[in-house]
Amino acid sequence: MAQPLVKKDDDRDEEVEYSPFFGIEKGAVLQEARVFNDPQLDPQRCSQVITKLLYLLNQGEAFTKVEATEVFFSVTKLFQSKDLGLRRMVYVMIKELSPSADEVIMVTSSLMKDMTSKTDMYRANAIRVLCRITDGTLLTQIERYLKQAIVDKNPVVSSAALVSGIHLLQTNPEIVKRWSNEVQEAVQSRAALVQFHALALLHQIRQNDRLAVNKLVSSLTRGSVRSPLAQCLLIRYTSQVIRESANNTQTGDRPFYDFLEGCLRHKAEMVIFEAARAITELNGVTSRELTPAITVLQLFLSSSKPVLRFAAVRTLNKVAMTHPTAVTNCNIDMESLISDQNRSIATLAITTLLKTGNESSVDRLMKQITNFMSDIADEFKIVVVEAIRSLCLKFPLKHRSLMNFLSNILREEGGFEYKKAIVDSIVILIRDIPEAKETGLLHLCEFIEDCEFTYLSTQILHFLGIEGPKTSDPSKYIRYIYNRVHLENATVRAGAVSTLAKFGAMVDGLKPRIFVLLRRCLFDTDDEVRDRATLYLNTLGGDGAVVETGADVKEFLFGSLDIPLVNLENSLKNYEPSEKPFDINFVLKEVKTQPLAEKKAPGKKPTGLGAPPPGPPSTVDAYEKLLSSIPEFANFGKLFKSSAPVELTEAETEYAVNVVKHIFDSHVVFQYNCTNTIPEQLLENVTVLVDASEAEEFAEVASKPLRSLPYDSPGQTFVAFEKPEGVPSVGKFSNMLRFIVKEVDPSTGEAEDDGVEDEYQLEDLEVVAADYILKVGVSNFRNAWESMGSDFERVDEYGLGPRDSLAEAVNAVIDLLGMQPCEGTEVVSPNSRSHTCLLSGVYIGNVKVLVRLQFGLDGPKDVAMKLAVRSEDETVSDAIHEIVASG
Repeated sequence: MAQPLVKKDDDRDEEVEYSPFFGIEKGAVLQEARVFNDPQLDPQRCSQVITKLLYLLNQGEAFTKVEATEVFFSVTKLFQSKDLGLRRMVYVMIKELSPSADEVIMVTSSLMKDMTSKTDMYRANAIRVLCRITDGTLLTQIERYLKQAIVDKNPVVSSAALVSGIHLLQTNPEIVKRWSNEVQEAVQSRAALVQFHALALLHQIRQNDRLAVNKLVSSLTRGSVRSPLAQCLLIRYTSQVIRESANNTQTGDRPFYDFLEGCLRHKAEMVIFEAARAITELNGVTSRELTPAITVLQLFLSSSKPVLRFAAVRTLNKVAMTHPTAVTNCNIDMESLISDQNRSIATLAITTLLKTGNESSVDRLMKQITNFMSDIADEFKIVVVEAIRSLCLKFPLKHRSLMNFLSNILREEGGFEYKKAIVDSIVILIRDIPEAKETGLLHLCEFIEDCEFTYLSTQILHFLGIEGPKTSDPSKYIRYIYNRVHLENATVRAGAVSTLAKFGAMVDGLKPRIFVLLRRCLFDTDDEVRDRATLYLNTLGGDGAVVETGADVKEFLFGSLDIPLVNLENSLKNYEPSEKPFDINFVLKEVKTQPLAEKKAPGKKPTGLGAPPPGPPSTVDAYEKLLSSIPEFANFGKLFKSSAPVELTEAETEYAVNVVKHIFDSHVVFQYNCTNTIPEQLLENVTVLVDASEAEEFAEVASKPLRSLPYDSPGQTFVAFEKPEGVPSVGKFSNMLRFIVKEVDPSTGEAEDDGVEDEYQLEDLEVVAADYILKVGVSNFRNAWESMGSDFERVDEYGLGPRDSLAEAVNAVIDLLGMQPCEGTEVVSPNSRSHTCLLSGVYIGNVKVLVRLQFGLDGPKDVAMKLAVRSEDETVSDAIHEIVASG
């Protein structure tokens, strides 16, 4: 029994992160707002109350007119405080309250005073607030200050004025348009953001004047733009001019093309990509014009940055739709991206290759895709399926291998949307490629033998009823259809009865056999199934003899319904029983129903790129590089895991310290990140004294002190411990920050020669079992579980004691093990009395481990758990059980 887990959880109660706004009420916060009226203002307390008020406003809490007015007038009293942080909160609060015209007057003078202040932070924020709350009459009074702010030397002030101008352009365009000269001057600024905002505002001012936009683009394309962001904007405006130009039909004289091509040689990657994308999106772009852009994108394909690889392959994917031959030179680079750890990139690479590949490369691509499909999520698989469908329509002779591929993945695990995409693809291929009909129908028949989705089963049965009777041997499909009558739910059984009747109506030779099967359906438990069977037996006629079914009967039973079902339903609801029968001819026929499965519109294809799995955090590489550069730790081997920073001090204390735990195979390194928050002090020879008396398996082997820690300049000091190799040793460490403190002269900024040795107590630190397990997810847990095998499987049951809820127990075990929940199983349904959670990870020593947890309520609140572990090493499976048992 793992009762200690309860104690572990109790110990952790203080560490659980709760929302600071949990349970706050408007009335209580309005009472707290009275602190704004205190004679002696507490800036920190006032800031906290404003934060709560802002939270309520952003949560949609409605303030009455009286409440809003009282809060507004109270907030205006805070202008008397000189605290910078509080003043910024006051600015935000006034913006959010959006005071009425008569209230604005109360703060206008204070804001105008701040707008001309010597403090740049006051000026920038006052401009933003004034422009947010002011109307046209007041705007004319402060226009002079705004013009001056646009050309201010401080880029923060200048940007604030320009951004405010962009917002004001929507409400007061006449006033903002008078600022053109100042904005034009700001476009020449050396500050990157100022130039960016100025260009955006200048374009908006002139956007309705095509000639003015042409002049703006012409003047700036000569090389006066330094900011990469502004350069990207300029490329977009240039593309717009090119599109609107009358010369765009004469590709040889396309205006500004040389500028776009020149941007391909810019030093900023964002500018290069923006230019390449702009060229690929030109109307009527030629292969000659595309070549330089494709060359640049090809270089991005081999970049070390995932964002560049993704941007390049996505752009090439779009180009491949219209100019597949232009992209073929990149095929070798894109083939290497099939194994990219970012599955979004890999999926785009595959689909692009499918669009650009030739008939001879189809088989090779299919082999690569087969290995690739098992590692990606369903949304990515849908994109690949649709690309394969397009490829099959492009190369009909390859339908056999492509159809076999679709059939194989149809039998694998997957969600509804994924299976529906495959079925739709097979249906379309059957309709468009006659040679693929019989093979495709058999694949669909095999699929419904084990299909868990009612909608797909009925869709396939309907399609079989249409296409099956037209094949050379319709009888071979009867077995698959009749199996559905015995093995499926009522909806599918009813669909199977209709499909059997279609075969009986269309193939006269099968009618006797169909009648026998339909008569058996008269004893079904569902009335819909029985009614259908009765209808078809009576309507087909001939008592099962081999006779031809009349054309009118076929039309009545299986003809297309040319009225909307919604209209028919409404007419039946409105029909009042009388001597006059219901007449279907009186139902409105405004819309025709669509065929059940048809080609999707090109613009409606799901992209499947909405939730790319997260890649490994980039901080791991940075930590490994940092630690390997320190001689004392260089021989510790490869870094296994770095934890998230753990705070060792309270907020708002004189020294801020957090620690990162770096786990190696036989060592643990504590990286203490220290910040001195006292301006009048300089700390030297900063170290952390670590007491490991409660961590018996650890022995300190090295430390690296921090020579100097000036005010507000973070630094690091390190302490390393040795532990048994490959063992998940745990322990508790107490920490004491020791340093020499020297006073700093505020006027000169120089520190005194003599210092005083001092100490500062830090919070305790724990190394827990979860620190030795890396969170690594798997795309398909069931496949991974089965492929792992049961050789090293360990199963046991544990009692977790009384819990407030099942969700609390699940979260406690997940936190204890530190593994990655899979397939959303960390979420527990409300009021559920049982739950299964799937976890995966990598244990120290790079051993993959999978965990299946089954929880159940044993009594009112007691929770029982069954733990099954599979790994590549039996000692690891045993270790996971030991962690839970001792947790």
